[in-house]
Amino acid sequence: MARKDPLDRIRNIGIMAHIDAGKTTATERILYYTNRIHRMGEVDDGAAAMDWMEQEKERGITITAAATSCYWLNHRINIIDTPGHVDFTVEVERSLRVLDGAVVVFCAVGGVEPQTETIWHQVNRYNVPRIAFVNKMDRVGADFDRVLTMIQNRLDIIPIPLQIPIGSGESFAGIIDLIRMKTVLFTEDSLGAIREEVEVSDDTLDQAHRYREKMLEAVAEGDDELLDAFLEGKEISEDSIHRAIRSTALQLKGVPIFCGAALRNKGIQPLLDGVVQYLPSPVDVGGIHGMNPRSEKDEVREPDDRTPFTALAFKVATDPYVGKLTYLRVYSGTAKLGTTVTNVALGKKERLSKLLLMSANKREEIQEVYTGDIIAAVGLKFTRTGDTLTDHHHPILLESMQFPEPVIQVAIEPKTKADQDRIGDALHRLSGEDPTFRVFTNEETGQTIISGMGELHLDVLVNRLLREFRVEANVGKPQVAYKESIRKSVRADGQFSQHIAGKLQFGKVTLELEPNPAGGGNIFLSRVDNGVIPRQFLPAIESSIMETLKSGALAGYPLDGVQVSLVDGEFHQGESTEVAFRMAGSSAVRNGLPQANPVILEPVMMIEVVTPEDYVGDIVGDLNSRRGRIIDMEHREPHRVIRAEAPLKEMFGYATDMRSLSQGRAIFTMQFDHYDVVPEEVSKRILEGYF
Repeated sequence: MARKDPLDRIRNIGIMAHIDAGKTTATERILYYTNRIHRMGEVDDGAAAMDWMEQEKERGITITAAATSCYWLNHRINIIDTPGHVDFTVEVERSLRVLDGAVVVFCAVGGVEPQTETIWHQVNRYNVPRIAFVNKMDRVGADFDRVLTMIQNRLDIIPIPLQIPIGSGESFAGIIDLIRMKTVLFTEDSLGAIREEVEVSDDTLDQAHRYREKMLEAVAEGDDELLDAFLEGKEISEDSIHRAIRSTALQLKGVPIFCGAALRNKGIQPLLDGVVQYLPSPVDVGGIHGMNPRSEKDEVREPDDRTPFTALAFKVATDPYVGKLTYLRVYSGTAKLGTTVTNVALGKKERLSKLLLMSANKREEIQEVYTGDIIAAVGLKFTRTGDTLTDHHHPILLESMQFPEPVIQVAIEPKTKADQDRIGDALHRLSGEDPTFRVFTNEETGQTIISGMGELHLDVLVNRLLREFRVEANVGKPQVAYKESIRKSVRADGQFSQHIAGKLQFGKVTLELEPNPAGGGNIFLSRVDNGVIPRQFLPAIESSIMETLKSGALAGYPLDGVQVSLVDGEFHQGESTEVAFRMAGSSAVRNGLPQANPVILEPVMMIEVVTPEDYVGDIVGDLNSRRGRIIDMEHREPHRVIRAEAPLKEMFGYATDMRSLSQGRAIFTMQFDHYDVVPEEVSKRILEGYF
């Protein structure tokens, strides 16, 4: 069966933003205007099609990335609507890994907010071209120019407005298209489906010409033909402008800016035009790089149905009807229903027993997948997030995904014996879905500990235990996920010499422990030649070292930022074994850590508080009392915005305290920023058990 949609007419995009910027509402309008749904649901009413989980409807936020597809101007647009709350940043991270383009939604009042910056840096890391939509132009305090300035200053990219709003707040009436120099109005009787185009009025003509000139200046640098016409004052065709804007966007030299008010059904269709005109197809993105596991050489898979099948699993979810769902992005080739493919990372075969085209939690069964598709597969038993699936005869291993470490943890225990039997399986399935959700057992207390990205993250997961898995549990108070590190380089020996089953087993190593010069993460290096310790024993030494680094010398917290180098050792022919070297490696680490000036690290959060002027002093004083550091303050009329950083431990219960300080009028956002060394007096309290 031939593919329905030409590859150059596919757009794989994500819609992402800071929480409450209106991206789910914008997605609802997109689905409505593309006839994917026939009634627009509202987030506040719990009726948005993309927020299908019960908790999403109740809380009015997006928790899990939802996929759907629609058609516009004979192009198929595959859309992933991602969460805005920082606790669910993993959903943004794994979505970006498989997307070709992005629509970043900004609030016209808030502008560039903390989570927007985080998302922007994530998008930069994956080199994903993007366009921007300045939403909520109908809100009091909306300021289009201010948002443009913030984009340029905070995100370090040139904003290229292709439209400007007519009015703002209650007076927001429509937009001016700067390419065609037309005023576009959206009729309310048709819920914005009908657009009226009229000439630009005299009172806005000068402003439109100024913005149009700035737009042309911004895109002309990369297009000689347009630049010559612009400098000579010649008429510039619409096609030339579109070509220059597209080139600028794809090269990440600027970001095209659209504007509107999704809730009032204004500005969505031009945004859809922009998705088709300026964001890349899989053909534009080109081939994906990977490593051939057989030759260990780099290879490129071109986006073509005729090349071998290659797909990346970017999400695993539990579906109440079909069981385990694995979301796939197909980078090359095709695969039919029932095909057996190879999981390259695990070396296992998997069968595509069912293929689904997803629309939030609704699904449509399909018979074949093609290059550029984003689909879900049923029947994959072993595949995890980040695994590569390929044709058995042409394996390639794509780069996997990196996820942030959890910063908060709680103890959890089942309420009844029946719950105890089910909780292990439930937690295993949840951790399989979410790479930032970890489960482990505290060896000292025997408690089951779950860890995640924040209080909301863990609250949602515990709620899922009850609703989806019918498991009731008692949950302890949130605890900080501390780490340990070292500040000094030391050498340490480790030796194992013992008779086991009547035979001497011997191994000796000398390690150098030092702070990792690259920062986070633990590294093992071997600096001995094969004559000192045979290479066959190196994997055992490395695995024992990495296992030992999971428990520090001060309080047993995991080590981070440590480089361990094997610099010497001793090997006895016939007596040295993997077990002996494993024990020696572990012993050397334990001997060295206490002498390496060990320290405790704590997660530090970035906080942004938006408050009326009257409460600034109290809020700043409160943050200072929490070991906070004020980074900057700015006016965002009629409010003041305070940006600060503070240890996570000190921020527990902050929402309640801040409401009390501001009489409920201030709001805040908080996200993990980095780990830092705990001050000495705090470290003593941790070691004494007060924390």
